[in-house]
Amino acid sequence: VQLQASGGGLVQAGGSLRLSCAASGRTFSGYVMGWFRQAPEKQRELVAAITSGGMTKYADSVEDRFTISRHNAKNTMDLQMNSLKPEDTAVYYCAATRSSRVLHAARLYEYWGQGTQVTVSS
Repeated sequence: VQLQASGGGLVQAGGSLRLSCAASGRTFSGYVMGWFRQAPEKQRELVAAITSGGMTKYADSVEDRFTISRHNAKNTMDLQMNSLKPEDTAVYYCAATRSSRVLHAARLYEYWGQGTQVTVSS
């Protein structure tokens, strides 16, 4: 079972990036999937999550700037990030949990990708 995150990089403030997460080894169609991020010396925080039915939840700090989506048949998930700010700089991780509802605590997610660096310059 593997989650593979990709799409990070360096972008100027106000720019956009799209992160992708590809799952293999099992189907995650019945799982909640999410994106977390962790900045240096900060706790890992939930950025956005999506249920198998497409219900979404966003952190207040990214509401109206980020959009999470998933394609169950392809076992993939994306995070479109627009109007990026320097405070969005972090390592971003995709994750999945068997729960049917969105969970905010990182420790409740069973599967994790390796992380991808997002750096936003001012």
